[in-house]
Amino acid sequence: MAAVANDRLHRRQRWAARAALAAAVSAALPPFAYGFLGGLLLLAAGLVGLALTAAALWWVLSRRGPARAAATVLTVAAPVAVIVLFVAVNLLWAVLLSLLLWCLAVWSGRYALRSTGLRPVRIKEYRTPPPQRPFLLLNPRSGGGKVEKFALREKAERLGAQVVLLDPDHHQDVTALARAAVADGADLLGVAGGDGTQALVAAVAAEHGLPFLVISAGTRNHFAMDLGLDREDPSTCLDALTDGVELRVDLGFVDDRPFVNNASFGLYGAVVQSPGYRDDKVGAALERLPDLLTRQRGPRLTARADGVTITDPQAVLVSNNPYRLDDPFGFGRRERLDSGKLGVLAVRVDSAVEAAELLLAPNPEGLTVLAAPEVVIEADEPQLEIGLDGEALTLPAPVRCRIERRALRVRVPRERPGVPEAPPRLDWRRLRKLAAAVGRTAAPKRAVRF
Repeated sequence: MAAVANDRLHRRQRWAARAALAAAVSAALPPFAYGFLGGLLLLAAGLVGLALTAAALWWVLSRRGPARAAATVLTVAAPVAVIVLFVAVNLLWAVLLSLLLWCLAVWSGRYALRSTGLRPVRIKEYRTPPPQRPFLLLNPRSGGGKVEKFALREKAERLGAQVVLLDPDHHQDVTALARAAVADGADLLGVAGGDGTQALVAAVAAEHGLPFLVISAGTRNHFAMDLGLDREDPSTCLDALTDGVELRVDLGFVDDRPFVNNASFGLYGAVVQSPGYRDDKVGAALERLPDLLTRQRGPRLTARADGVTITDPQAVLVSNNPYRLDDPFGFGRRERLDSGKLGVLAVRVDSAVEAAELLLAPNPEGLTVLAAPEVVIEADEPQLEIGLDGEALTLPAPVRCRIERRALRVRVPRERPGVPEAPPRLDWRRLRKLAAAVGRTAAPKRAVRF
């Protein structure tokens, strides 16, 4: 029976791969319903529209005054003009049909690759006894008041935790509070707050080898998302106090400052320093970006990682494990948190043409993506402005980013939503092999494990 089931699975793989390839080829045909030359001209017009849109966005961000206003109009007008053109020649249906066929190709290809026996990477879970003296810091303003909304203090105290409610009107040293709790006998440290606060307390937990509890009460909760926690109801994170397991994850450092998500240098690192950033993020960015993008202000950066030198980027993002960038469904997520490598994303764009290339080219020269255990950021100025897990920070240059592999013991509920499974990367070469495969050669003999 198992052999019959495997044969059926392999047949489905082959036909799904063949359907993906056929749909991908067919997706290129409808625009040519207007004639071969006419179809080419229409496709060229579409590409020109996309290029103009990208260029206009560059001008919006890098100019002020009338030039910015005109670029804003062009940003809207270019794609609208392309749509009107396709409607005028009665070929909008062809574009929509191409999109549907491409969606079918992507869906079929992912189905074929998902059913080959490969499984996503899972962080190993460790069963450990519940903490006896947990200590939690709760920020009442985090996430728009989630601490009060979900009665986090009351539930935590019912479960035996010592709780400190941070004073939103006065700065408190959360690192000092965490160290004092450890000295008083705490055997778990936890935080309900933003990623910046999470990182500071996580570093103390890692230093003392204690488990760390993430309570998803922040605004974005990127770290909680990649841990598979429930971001809709942060009170469920407290279930880890009585029915939990531990994960071993990496912890990033900028010099001696910890981070759980990322450190931003250049554009974002400078914008986040603006006095009005918290109240008006868009306005603060539009005010500072023209000078930063055109290099009238700000340091000139050099990033060195794994033998690669990145010269003069306007922005460098260093993340605790690489973000997935190849797929919109998995964009911004990390497939794993225990690889022992930092993700590096650097962008350099100096003109509208390069902005269009960044959007349209498969491998734009202005974009560098790599992974490395250490990254050094140098500058031609003595100080570097940094956005560290969303918090503003200034450090002397050069700055060394490093990662400590599996340094952090994170305690999570045994029952949790989990990290949404990202679709497999579309590998067209592999799909061609699956489509041409015969019999049981369509799938690997066993699952790949890490």
